[in-house]
Amino acid sequence: MSTAADNPRYIRTEAVEAMPPPVLVRGPLAWLRDNLFATPLQTVLTLAALYLVYVAVPPIINFFFVDAVWTGNDREACREDVIGRPVGACWAYVIDRINYFVYGSYPAADRWRVNVFFALLAVGVAWMLWLDAPRRALGAIYFFVVFPVLAYLLLAGSQFLGIDEVPTSLWGGILVTVVVSTVGIVFALPLGILLALGRRSKLPIVRLASVIFIEFVRGVPLITVLIMANTMLPLFLPGGMTVDRLMRPLVGVAIFSAAYMAEVVRGGLQAMPRGQYEGAMSLGLGYWQMMGLIILPQALRIVIPGIVNNFISLFKDTTLVAIVGIFDLIRTIEASRVDPVWAAPTTSYTGYAFAAIFYFLCCWGMSRYSLAMERRLAAGQRR
Repeated sequence: MSTAADNPRYIRTEAVEAMPPPVLVRGPLAWLRDNLFATPLQTVLTLAALYLVYVAVPPIINFFFVDAVWTGNDREACREDVIGRPVGACWAYVIDRINYFVYGSYPAADRWRVNVFFALLAVGVAWMLWLDAPRRALGAIYFFVVFPVLAYLLLAGSQFLGIDEVPTSLWGGILVTVVVSTVGIVFALPLGILLALGRRSKLPIVRLASVIFIEFVRGVPLITVLIMANTMLPLFLPGGMTVDRLMRPLVGVAIFSAAYMAEVVRGGLQAMPRGQYEGAMSLGLGYWQMMGLIILPQALRIVIPGIVNNFISLFKDTTLVAIVGIFDLIRTIEASRVDPVWAAPTTSYTGYAFAAIFYFLCCWGMSRYSLAMERRLAAGQRR
């Protein structure tokens, strides 16, 4: 009996090209099926989400872009009875008041100093956040030592240097928001680390003092801390000595953020295996060398999401300084929206929308950087 091997006509000498997989297991259709319509419940949730997008997104686009007013000199440009159609966001009002939103009542002739401050801050932030930046140790010295001195001399002024003094009562808008958030972020992390180490200290007095401070500050709202810093801080100073009205909320924000940051850092310290401590001690390292070189770098890497979450929360909580009379961005919007020149139906909505966009972009940027840093530091950690 003959076989296929005996007859060469039945033996294929060339490999057949692989056929493409079915459409439903590759490409966009496969992604939609696996991620949006995998189960009946997921299908219902997807359709509900699409319906919400259909209902909410078109009116938002119409208000902010299609029906928005981009040019004008007063409220008449943003009134429906003038243009004869529905009026959306009054961006002409934001454009007209943008200097007030950024600088507050800072003298117009000296606003170049604020611009230089923003530029110096951008240099310091970029130097610190760029992990491959050259001489990052010098960047830390610049950001934590040199920049605060330069910023104070620029913004507050100095007769010794020939720069006119500008009282903090004239500061406002985005300038104050950036100053308060920057001071809070810069001081919150180092103070939080010290408090976390103090709470885990073997010295009873240090541990008790750290616990009392952390629990007391975390047990009261930030508004209470700001009011206490604004009204009670001068009472603890010697007679005749006063504290700048902006410095008071800065102190309150810094200590409030440090208390929360201490608990985040303490969580990272507790997550460290005992072997890391023993290995560091076996090398003959002292306490501060062990913490600075071995323990803290690993602990801070673990709690990066918590640290950034605190920074984002702090940045948004700067709006509460308006309670004690500080003209931050929200306070400037509230003061300008009642101006009779721009008293239109959509003025208030547009002002708050501008503030929301500003805060969202800043917080979103911090979140994106946090994710990128997590991915980079996690390289080689996963098996």
